[in-house]
Amino acid sequence: MKSIVSFLMSATVSALVAGSALANPAAAPAAAKPDLAKGEAAFAMCAACHAADGNSTTPVNPKLSQQHPEYLIKQLSEFKSGKRANAVMSGMVAALSDDDMRNISYWLASKPAKPGFAKDKDTVALGERIYRGGIPDRQIAACASCHSPNGAGMPAQYPRVSGQHADYTTAQLVAFRDGVRKNSVQMTQVAAKMNDREIKAVSDYMAGLR
Repeated sequence: MKSIVSFLMSATVSALVAGSALANPAAAPAAAKPDLAKGEAAFAMCAACHAADGNSTTPVNPKLSQQHPEYLIKQLSEFKSGKRANAVMSGMVAALSDDDMRNISYWLASKPAKPGFAKDKDTVALGERIYRGGIPDRQIAACASCHSPNGAGMPAQYPRVSGQHADYTTAQLVAFRDGVRKNSVQMTQVAAKMNDREIKAVSDYMAGLR
């Protein structure tokens, strides 16, 4: 009987402590601050494709600077788990720890993004129309509703798309449409309803957003 009472008292105290931490977040252990210096050092192996400051100059490789860190962490984690398939990236992240991915992502977020430019004057109006108003007759929502009017995205939810290489954005939209990239149901549903001309037009328009 005595042991049962002791057990119940112990469980009650544990529940009270847990409840206190939930009610008062300040009482819960704080996550370690990202180490930007370590992030920069770990990113050195990525510079060949994404440039030393994350502003890739190769159209098929994405610009990563000033991207929301939560989005970058999610992508790195999904490359590592295989949820997002890419042979090169899966190999690059295989040895990264959670702390490495966090440090790299926050370091990249601290680097200013260099602006891009729309290049196809013949489709810029179509791209703007899709980005700002969607394609109502096919129930395609405006890109701006998630990625914001200027392409800055929404932290922890939707990535920054302004200034991104049009070639890279086009490739990702096609991958979502064709079921090659499977780590966003929402983007798969949007891209599935778009044709090549629409994808290229909106990708080029986003490249010039700022």
